[in-house]
Amino acid sequence: MKKNNSLFLLLSILFVFSPVKTACEEFEYKHAAGDRYRILSIVKEDVYIDKILNHRAEILNRISVEVTDMVGGKGCHKALFQTSERALIVQRGTAGAETGFQWSREYETVFDRDKLGYITIDPKYFMPVVRNVPVFPGRDLKQGERWSAEGHEMHDFRDSFGIEQPYRIPFTANYTFLGDRQWKEKPYPAFSVNYRIISQPQQVRGRLWPRRITGSSDQTVYWDRERGQPVAYEETFRISFELSNGRIIEYRGSAEAEIIDSEYMDKEKIATEIMEDIDRLNIPDANVRVVDEGISISLEDIKFYADSAVMLPGEREKLDQLAEILKRYPDRDILVGGHTALAGTSEGRMKLSVDRAKAVADYLLEKKVRGADRMVIRGYGAEKPIADNRTQEGMRKNRRVEIIILEN
Repeated sequence: MKKNNSLFLLLSILFVFSPVKTACEEFEYKHAAGDRYRILSIVKEDVYIDKILNHRAEILNRISVEVTDMVGGKGCHKALFQTSERALIVQRGTAGAETGFQWSREYETVFDRDKLGYITIDPKYFMPVVRNVPVFPGRDLKQGERWSAEGHEMHDFRDSFGIEQPYRIPFTANYTFLGDRQWKEKPYPAFSVNYRIISQPQQVRGRLWPRRITGSSDQTVYWDRERGQPVAYEETFRISFELSNGRIIEYRGSAEAEIIDSEYMDKEKIATEIMEDIDRLNIPDANVRVVDEGISISLEDIKFYADSAVMLPGEREKLDQLAEILKRYPDRDILVGGHTALAGTSEGRMKLSVDRAKAVADYLLEKKVRGADRMVIRGYGAEKPIADNRTQEGMRKNRRVEIIILEN
């Protein structure tokens, strides 16, 4: 289980604040078809098994949201969640090296939300994790005033416990309007959200299932009064699962999220610029194309020692040239994807593709192309060939690393 906290998605819709300070404020959501948001969250967590620290990790959540329509006063939302992770402790007492985040999962979801914050969503969706938070009472609120409402978390336990359906954990959230609070040295209207979890759920189908769940979440939410939308939130959390096999797994950590502004990406123009630079620098076996995610730079037949992720010496010169190109677009995050030819086992191909993507990403980190929190690593194995694996030339083209300058 990963704490892919997604309150930041639930906070990503326009929020109305009176432009004049008065004794009372009334909060409500305001949606407009065509609204688009990009949210970035980093979760830092320690994972304990039977009260012993097992590992420490950081989880990067990148979310893009669009309000597609307005129906009956509700905003119809379409969202894409991309989650990735990096281990900070591989074994107890051993620090992990600074590296990029490795791709974990991608989720698509759609839901409706009314002006008070209550959402309507098909229970088949795993995201967002935290639902009906925040919601508002539909009346004027004074600073220091409190209110409460029911909410729930919805978790993806497929990998951890073999539970195939989204797993629901209910709670009662308690709110307090705090007045103005500082976020990154600027004052914003803020409120706290706190809830506690104590549950003895019924058995569900899976390899394991929780017999008892306890936990807590303490959050502060910041809103931009002028723009009429949330700017950020921060949280500390703890959640513990006593499992059917007698083991106890506990997650403790903190999370921070904010809406990130990004300018429109003219993908065709940027792709042309990069191709011209590649031709000028005479970088061999490199191709550029526009893809849904952004701009893909494909390094075909990047050379490694056989069946390893160690690059041959000459490949670093190619990456040095490419690094200078990537530095010209500092506001965009990067996805480094590894691909293999159709040889060996599926598991071996996937591992090799991840390891080779990581080798390229690590070298770009050395060159300070991006910080580790701006780079994601993903392995595809032989799932996305661009040529015929029945020929040597086709296999050569399929052994590649793609670097995508991401739009969102």
